[in-house]
Amino acid sequence: MNDVFLVLAQAPGGLTCFLLPRVLPGGERNRVTLVRLKDKLGNRSNASSELELHDAVGWRLGDEGAGVRTIIEMVAATRLDCVLGSASLMRRGVAEATWHAAHRSAFGRTLVDQPAMTAVLADLAVESEAATMLALRLAAAVEHADDPAEAALRRIALPAAKFWVCKRTPTHVAEALEVLGGNGYVEESGMPLLFRESPLNSIWEGSGNVNALDLLRALMRTPESLDAWRDEVDAAGDERLLAPTDEVLKAIAGLGDPDAAAAQARWLASRVAVLLQASLLVRHSDPAVADAFVATRVTGEPTGVLGMLPATTDVRAVVERASVTC
Repeated sequence: MNDVFLVLAQAPGGLTCFLLPRVLPGGERNRVTLVRLKDKLGNRSNASSELELHDAVGWRLGDEGAGVRTIIEMVAATRLDCVLGSASLMRRGVAEATWHAAHRSAFGRTLVDQPAMTAVLADLAVESEAATMLALRLAAAVEHADDPAEAALRRIALPAAKFWVCKRTPTHVAEALEVLGGNGYVEESGMPLLFRESPLNSIWEGSGNVNALDLLRALMRTPESLDAWRDEVDAAGDERLLAPTDEVLKAIAGLGDPDAAAAQARWLASRVAVLLQASLLVRHSDPAVADAFVATRVTGEPTGVLGMLPATTDVRAVVERASVTC
């Protein structure tokens, strides 16, 4: 479907990045053979294939032997795309769920007015807004790549966000689908399409483990990225974030044996992302949303199930903030 591709191939100087055109300057097709289209779970409109290159023309990008370093700039951009795409899937799920709950009645009142459902919708909204906040903050960091502090933040926050937001999306979309009941499992509702799409961004541009380990590499190679992350979290000025932040810093300081460090990579990636989300919500969101997020994702014991917010949460305000009204 594309006119150009970035590929890695062995050159005399080692693994090198090449730009591969689909159509050559003279108008003839490049020697790219499609072996088969992949029969994927979802994302079918975006064709994926297995291919072979026989005497194909490609132009070198970057230095010979520096293929991974060259292509990683593209990977960084598409990792941001993955975070933005997953955040948008969450938002679509919230829109569908809140609209259905506002118009479906059971036991004498609309679903949105049923306390158990209101709690679910509020938690869906909290998760969605946190994902959106983090995605947009990373987009700003990418836009200001010439700023050393922003570049440092991007180096640690992007793999953490890619890991966490994309991992949370399938659970979030499944819960939103369930709000519609059996209708949500029917194709015409549109929710099965969202559900099939929801795992994809966690796989693209490095699976969960790849991104978690990339965060470890960022900590080792660019120590200033940790300072940038801490400055961003501390900007909230919220005492509730102090102890969890110190816990992360102590864990990082204690990293030693590579295998032991790798075993903690997922935990570190999740906490780096969650604390960033918390700081952003405290600074920029409604207090009801920020307080619910901090209580359930930062200071409280994780439940693993959406819809279990503290009794003190103003769930009505959270749902109304996220609801589609027209």
